Amino acid sequence: MANKILIVDDEADIRLTLRDFLELHGYEVNEADSGRAAEESFRTARPDAVLLDYLLSDSTALELLPRLKEIDPEVPLLILTAHGSIGLAVQAVKDGAEQFLTKPVALPALLVILQRLLENQRNRRKQLAGKSRQGRDAIDPFGGSSAVIRHLAAEARKILVANSPVLLQGETGTGKGVLARWLHDNGPRAEEAFVDLNCAGLSRELLETELFGHEKGAFTDAIATKVGLLEVAHGGTMFLDEMGDMDLQVQPKLLKVLEEQRFRRVGDVRDRQVALHLIVATHQDLQQLVQEKKFRLDLYFRISTIPLRLPALRERVEDIPVLARALLERLAAEVRRGDVSLAPAAERALQEYQWPGNIRELRNVLERALLLTDHQVLGPKELQFGLPVMTAGPSEGEELSLLALERRRIEQVLREEHGHIERAARRLGIPRSSLYSKIQRHRIRVSKV
Repeated sequence: MANKILIVDDEADIRLTLRDFLELHGYEVNEADSGRAAEESFRTARPDAVLLDYLLSDSTALELLPRLKEIDPEVPLLILTAHGSIGLAVQAVKDGAEQFLTKPVALPALLVILQRLLENQRNRRKQLAGKSRQGRDAIDPFGGSSAVIRHLAAEARKILVANSPVLLQGETGTGKGVLARWLHDNGPRAEEAFVDLNCAGLSRELLETELFGHEKGAFTDAIATKVGLLEVAHGGTMFLDEMGDMDLQVQPKLLKVLEEQRFRRVGDVRDRQVALHLIVATHQDLQQLVQEKKFRLDLYFRISTIPLRLPALRERVEDIPVLARALLERLAAEVRRGDVSLAPAAERALQEYQWPGNIRELRNVLERALLLTDHQVLGPKELQFGLPVMTAGPSEGEELSLLALERRRIEQVLREEHGHIERAARRLGIPRSSLYSKIQRHRIRVSKV
C-alpha cells in the first residue's frame, strides 16, 4: 500500500511540482491550500506524513503544528519555508516538526528525508505492536493462589529494582525462564535487550565464544569476528540457565565480568566494558557442587545475592486447575481449536499426578490431549501421563521414546555439523535457543571438531 502524503501550501505551482514528483515515486498525494483545509484533510485522509509550508493564508506552521499533533502525534511533519532562520527552525522542532527545510528544496534530498521518516514511523509502530503482543502473550509466572506462589510473587516484586545478580532455583520445568523474563519485563531495564543462554551440555570452547565472542583467527574455525552475548546484553539483562553446568574454566571469567564489568573476547588482548543485570538459574544444589569442587565458591557468593526458589508443582496442587486452564486456552489458540475445557474429573486426575516434569510436563500432557482428540471437553481418558513410546522402525529392532529419538537426531546433526549450534539449529528447523534447551534436557555434550 502506497504511503499517503499531505502537501499544505497556498501556492498551486509548488503543490503541483511536489505532487508530480512524489506520485512519480509511488506516493499517494492529497493537497490543502490553507491551515483550515489542512486540518480537515488531516482528520479525514489520515496521511502518513505532511509537507507543510510555513506561511499560509490563514495561519502559520507554528500555529498549525500543535493542532495537528493533537489529532495524531505519530505523523511526521516537515516544514518548508522561504523565510528560514535558526531561531524559527529551533522553535518548529520544539513544537513537534520532524524537519525544517528552506525553499527551494532539492527534491532528491526531500525524497531521502521523507523515506527515512516513514521508515522510522514504521519501526515505532512495529515496536508498539510488539509490546502490545508481548503484553497479551506474556506468561504469568505466579498463576494460582497457593501460599508458596504468593510468597514467590511477593519476593519477586521486592527485588525488581535491584541490580544485584538473581539466582533462581527449582526443579526442571518449574518456570525459571518464565520468571527471569518477567523480572526483566517489569524491571528498570525493560526497554533494553533480554539475552538468554543455556549452559548445559556446552563445551568450554563453545560456551566461551557464545558468552564473550571471539576475534577473527582466534581459532581454526574463527573465520570472522563474533560478538558475544554479553555484548548483546549490554544495558539489559543476561539470563544464564543451568548455571551449575558451567565449565570450571569459564567461571572465573564470568566472575570478572560481575566484579569489574569488563571481559575479553577470545583471541583479543583488549578489555571491553559491559553493564548488565545478571539472572542465573539452576536445578542443582550449588552448595553441594561447591563442596565437590565443581563450582567456585567466590562465584557462588557473587551470584547468590538474591536467591528465589520456585516451588515444584506437587507443592502447589491447588494451583494445578488454574494453570491447566490457562495453558489449555493458550494451546487451543495456537492450534485454532476454539474453546476447549477440562472436565472436573480431568482436573482431579491432574491434581493426583506427581508431575516430575512440573509445569513443562503439564503443558506437554495438555498439548498431547489437544492434538490427539477432537473433543471440546477433555476428560481423564484424553490425558496420557508419562512418556509416549513409539517404534523406531523395523531396521532398528527396538522401541524408543520420543525423547530418545529426538536425542539421537540432535546428536547426529551436531556430529555432522561438527558442533556448530547455529548450523545444526537451521538443519533441525528450530531456533538456536530451542536447540540449547534440548541439548540441556538430553544432557548432550557438545564439542567442536
